[in-house]
Amino acid sequence: MRYLVTGGAGFIGSHYVRSLLDGSLGAEVSRVHVLDKLTYAGNLGNLAPIADDPRYSFVQGDIADGELLDEVVPGHDVVVNFAAETHVDRSISGPQDFILTNVVGTQAVLDACRRHEIPRIVHIGTDEVYGSIESGSWAEDAPLLPNSPYAASKAAGELLARAYHRTYGMPVSTTRCSNNYGPYQFPEKVIPLFVTNLMDDRKVPLYGDGLNVRDWLHVDDHIRGIQIVVERGEPGASYNIGGGVELNNRELTAIILEQMGRAWDDWVELVEDRLGHDRRYSVDDSRIRALGYSPSRTFEQAIGETIRWYRDNESWWRPLKG
Repeated sequence: MRYLVTGGAGFIGSHYVRSLLDGSLGAEVSRVHVLDKLTYAGNLGNLAPIADDPRYSFVQGDIADGELLDEVVPGHDVVVNFAAETHVDRSISGPQDFILTNVVGTQAVLDACRRHEIPRIVHIGTDEVYGSIESGSWAEDAPLLPNSPYAASKAAGELLARAYHRTYGMPVSTTRCSNNYGPYQFPEKVIPLFVTNLMDDRKVPLYGDGLNVRDWLHVDDHIRGIQIVVERGEPGASYNIGGGVELNNRELTAIILEQMGRAWDDWVELVEDRLGHDRRYSVDDSRIRALGYSPSRTFEQAIGETIRWYRDNESWWRPLKG
């Protein structure tokens, strides 16, 4: 199978590429071609472990570049679109890049896949498209009610994928994951931000009252879910992928502090809440569980492994830390 992975130098995309090539996903792979713009969050260092694999190739470029897509898309059996701007705070201060990549870029990828008759396409989304939920969990047929420019841009991309399936019959499925964590995550995200701050003897900034709830999903489990959708997902369908670990931000902060031997009163700084901050996310992932998915990593084990990875790989994150 010949894979094209857009955004394959980012946190989740690179994990998927490494796992395709090291055999841990159990997929038949003859080629993995990565297309990535290498913005601040894209990093060829994320792909260093497989850089010498003869099945791997890389091209730097923008998914919104239709001419480039006509060069790189043909000949692939599967296109997995990870390419996205993803940081909510950045979307609040500057939404335009999010619209260009997450909406216009997604449309360009879909058009190229249609022109070149790609047999399988999976578009990677987020549970943030649902907005906020007070109780219960979102199933895939819940309305999309995004509350940040980032989430709105991702919802628009997903709706384009749905429309291309309905209009053109394209074999595209979408996924909606909960909050990811693990190695190689850019240090603006909450877990690596807190861990690296504490390593530098800096306080961790906790938004508002710290009671916002997220479901935490290790990137290993996320990419296993994605591969299940690649291989067995229904074209036109969306699939929630959850970790099954709901924590409010105070609980998450306390776990990280305990793991790193730091006291709350000395190392936590309460800061003004994020604009439009969603209170709680929770996904019902029974649809993908029916295909054989279940999280394999316990949070207690995986958060410790993640912290150790950042301790052992300071040379990776230090140049990225503002």
